[in-house]
Amino acid sequence: MAKTFLLVDAANMFFRARHVVRGEDPETKAGMAYHIMFNSINKVWRDFKGSHVVICLEGRSWRKDADVNYKANRAVARAALSVKEQEEDRIFWQAFDELKAFFESKSNCTVLQHPRCEADDFIARFIQTHPDDDHVIVSSDTDFYQLLAPNVKQFNGITKNLITIEGTFDEKNRRLVDKKTKEVLPPPNPKWILFEKCMRGDSTDNVFSAFPGVRTKGTSKKVGLLEAFADMDGKGYNWNNMMLQRWVDHEGVEHRVRDRYLANKLLIDLTEQPDDIKAAMDETISKVTEKDPVRQVGLHFVKFCGKWNLVAIADRMTEHSDYLGATYK
Repeated sequence: MAKTFLLVDAANMFFRARHVVRGEDPETKAGMAYHIMFNSINKVWRDFKGSHVVICLEGRSWRKDADVNYKANRAVARAALSVKEQEEDRIFWQAFDELKAFFESKSNCTVLQHPRCEADDFIARFIQTHPDDDHVIVSSDTDFYQLLAPNVKQFNGITKNLITIEGTFDEKNRRLVDKKTKEVLPPPNPKWILFEKCMRGDSTDNVFSAFPGVRTKGTSKKVGLLEAFADMDGKGYNWNNMMLQRWVDHEGVEHRVRDRYLANKLLIDLTEQPDDIKAAMDETISKVTEKDPVRQVGLHFVKFCGKWNLVAIADRMTEHSDYLGATYK
């Protein structure tokens, strides 16, 4: 019988939640981040009759060894933080570490972390190793759209939107409408989303474009992304016409589109991890899912809520204890 796994992109959810509350002290913001995290998991657990929760955490990414530029912009951004912002960061990381410790030792959730892997890697790999089960990714990161499938959905706990291959829905199960065109948003196409991102790059992760300035729709004289994408499987004229193009960067270095596209694909495609990374994740998953069950999960949760003054969460302790106490087996 198929299970329904909730795959939680923990750092994404926790640190995005801090921006929902404005003008409050860091401790209050951290408390609200806890609320958003627990309530998001509980909603998905109830709506989709969850079987088990998997918490996915960050490590130092193997991608930084593959490309020195990968996420190098994050260090620059951290260095530019003010003293006040650094203190808020410290408080949030301390709160997040306590949340991680709770999930690891006081709940029966599976917690996945490896020194060379990102949370994205574990989410993708868990889905790959459980192909006959259903999965709901809890994250606001659009990188996961490439993983959408009949058995894979995504819940954005910040906007409370559900993203599926059938379409995007709000918390009342209404289809979302484009604010500009006023038309219903079309269902996402995971294959196109991945291709376009590999071509255009990802500024948030410091991944550069494979073909700067490329048009989405081509002209009579130049192939665009849509034409190349339509020709991807056949590898005909339009595909090769684009992939064999060359361009020169600001330092005078010449690049071939195909080479840059493949380099970006390694960084962006969540099925492209090297074999040794996949083996490391498989070993981690196997080891962690065999841990002994934790007893008295509800009592541990009440203590955690009391420490952070999570009154509204504690009032629904029975509901939260359901998913916190559900074992993998």
